[in-house]
Amino acid sequence: MPLLSWFNREADLTRAALAPYRLLEPVAGLSYGEADSPNMLIEGDNLEALKALLPYYAGQVKCIFIDPPYNTGSAFEHYDDNVEHSQWLSLMYPRLELLRELLAEDGSLWVTLDDNEAHYFKVVCDEIFGRKNFVANALWQKRTSPDARIQMGAAHDHLIIYGKNSEKLALNLLPVSEEQRSRYKNPDNDPRGPWVSSDFSAQGYRPNQMYAITSPSGKVHLPPTGMCWKNTEEKFLQQVAEGRFWFGKNGDGVPRRKNYLSETDGRSSWTWWTNAEVGHNQEAKKEINVLFGAENAFDTPKPERLLQRVLQISTNSGDLILDSFLGSGTTAAVAHKMGRRWIGIEMGEHARSHCQPRLKKVVDGEQGGISEAVGWQGGGGFRYYKLGVPVFDENGHIRDGIKFEHLAAHVWFAETGTARSTRAKKEAFLGEHNGIGYYLLYNGILGDDSKAGGNVLTRRILRSLPKFDGPKVIYGEACALPEEQLRELDITFRQTPYDLKAR
Repeated sequence: MPLLSWFNREADLTRAALAPYRLLEPVAGLSYGEADSPNMLIEGDNLEALKALLPYYAGQVKCIFIDPPYNTGSAFEHYDDNVEHSQWLSLMYPRLELLRELLAEDGSLWVTLDDNEAHYFKVVCDEIFGRKNFVANALWQKRTSPDARIQMGAAHDHLIIYGKNSEKLALNLLPVSEEQRSRYKNPDNDPRGPWVSSDFSAQGYRPNQMYAITSPSGKVHLPPTGMCWKNTEEKFLQQVAEGRFWFGKNGDGVPRRKNYLSETDGRSSWTWWTNAEVGHNQEAKKEINVLFGAENAFDTPKPERLLQRVLQISTNSGDLILDSFLGSGTTAAVAHKMGRRWIGIEMGEHARSHCQPRLKKVVDGEQGGISEAVGWQGGGGFRYYKLGVPVFDENGHIRDGIKFEHLAAHVWFAETGTARSTRAKKEAFLGEHNGIGYYLLYNGILGDDSKAGGNVLTRRILRSLPKFDGPKVIYGEACALPEEQLRELDITFRQTPYDLKAR
């Protein structure tokens, strides 16, 4: 597969792995609403924040939406979008690696970009996600009219979509709109209710679908030139008997199949998203101006209806959404209103000046954007976090003050590649994965507070561990058991911190 090359690429390939594993420290004064809310607003560098999330959320995010810097060569007030092309790729590559690890097997990544980087981005995504997992490149009509200052102005942005695993990808039909519902009629009083008709001819030539159809008036119809009927004659006659065909008011028209509103689960999406359906830049700007005032608004927001469409297709109620370039907070706001769990990451003061105030208003029931359409009245909450110290110091040693549950999450993820629940029991036995039991002896987890007490694997400690019938991996500061006994008991001992590798 062709690979994209850029300055410093080799260093970028290892940047995600070398990022420090940091703790997430709650900021009670900036959290809001329900105290036990699962929603997270994180302030800090998104590469390190993503790394911090892995032990708890790897493989659990149903939809990732990001609106990264477009690299347009323009300077914006709230972030610098004028990043040289290689630097832009250096920014995106390691973050995409971590985002992929966080995605669920049936999850999807949605990324908005313009022509400056969209095509390069797809090549990089093909490398990280695999070309077979490319879903579509949707075009969002972001403007309502041409830009008079430009001879050939851009009317659209790209919305590039990848699945974690295309064979397991789960996408939804869109709900039928009121405008579409109005097209359904019932001129023949069909007991199944209102319907719309569709063409019964199909491209190609299939001998068993080439037959004459006699309409109720006696008029005979053959397939159009170069085409055939959509079903065999046997299937067609069965559906005619069920009243599922329409031959026009006088009964002599070309056969058309009825599609009933009562049997419609939804409608398929396609890759052309008009601003009438999902909003445009001016609509987004008005939403932000109402929230923050024109003098303090965000420069490049996305309309809430655009995010609503993304989440309608990619998620269901209760699913987990992630945006690591949260911007003005639109993704989190829409996810909250639609009953999804969410994690948003934004750098520095902007997380406090825009995202946190906006999401407070959402919890309080603000009525802008999609609120009326989804019946939003307020509720829920979010926890605010900032990046804390790395778990390991510059010499690879575990820092003082690191709690058992923090190291346990890291051990579990390093060994299994899966997330450890934030509600996992605080005990030496971390759990079983693929037939192997994992243990951690750390910070006196067994109730022995003496120096190194309970953290060294001895015969006494081994007898006190929760039982597991199978091979075991035990982490501790040291091991007092001989190698022969470890082999006999099918135990692999790993010494902390030296055998604990950051993934």
